[in-house]
Amino acid sequence: MSATQNRLAVLFPGQGSQEKGMGRILAETSAEAAELWIMAEKASGLPLREIYWEGDEAAMADTRALQPAMTAVTLGLWFHLKSKLSPLAGFAGHSLGEYAALAASGMLDVPAVFELTSLRGRLMAEAAGGDGRMAAVLKLSLDAIEDVVREASQATGQVLRIANYNSPGQFVISGAAPAVEAAGALVKERKGRAVPLAVSGAFHSPLMAEPAAELEKVLRRCGLRAASVAPVFHNVTGAPEPDPAKALECMCRQMTSQVRWIDTVAALWQAGARTFVELGPKGVLTKLLAANLKETGEPYTAVAVAAPADAAALEA
Repeated sequence: MSATQNRLAVLFPGQGSQEKGMGRILAETSAEAAELWIMAEKASGLPLREIYWEGDEAAMADTRALQPAMTAVTLGLWFHLKSKLSPLAGFAGHSLGEYAALAASGMLDVPAVFELTSLRGRLMAEAAGGDGRMAAVLKLSLDAIEDVVREASQATGQVLRIANYNSPGQFVISGAAPAVEAAGALVKERKGRAVPLAVSGAFHSPLMAEPAAELEKVLRRCGLRAASVAPVFHNVTGAPEPDPAKALECMCRQMTSQVRWIDTVAALWQAGARTFVELGPKGVLTKLLAANLKETGEPYTAVAVAAPADAAALEA
């Protein structure tokens, strides 16, 4: 295997990966990691360590707290381990995780990341006043899901789209509640499975246009620089964008656009990534790799790092 095909991709998870106690071990032993939590709490105005180290499931699922807290966890792991993570093919983050990827790459300052994720969480929580829903669809082909989305949207006259292309066996639909419910029935008829997601709105759909416009104002004020560490592979395109102005356009579209995770993993593979390191709880993105890389027919290494001790696998 050539040197260009023995590189690392660093992956940052998003909402749904939270768990009680996340980030605590590192924050209690690393001043740098503790400072990230303090920055996140100042930006969000919320007692994030209390919520995630002592709270309950309902409090931890609140997107206003979740987005800055998850960012503190994943960036804490990055700064703790970055000296061991090279050579790099690139960074990628799933939805919320893309903000941590921007900070790790050097495209965005850490304080700006916490300002943005705190605002993003608040805006998305406020958007929950509508009737938006999301559901994961399993055991159906992409063609079948596209048919379901079209039929359910036409039947209800409501917004519905495929929001996340997570793997060839896992897609997420997003839209108005009547359309998502109608799609669920159609999925069942086709012997598939639709699993409602515990989220507060129709994320990555046109129903997020209003909060996306508010977030865009702050994104444009913060701006982006060229990556100084390694490129970020964007959700919107599944590809890196070396031009900071074009990368900014990707981020401005992210909340209403689809998460093209299948394309993202494929592009990282083409860039030479053969070791994939996920920084954050649960290893959700690590588990998706088998389906996304199956067609390559080649070996790869996947390491899920939720706490410092998990990094021992990087030495193996």
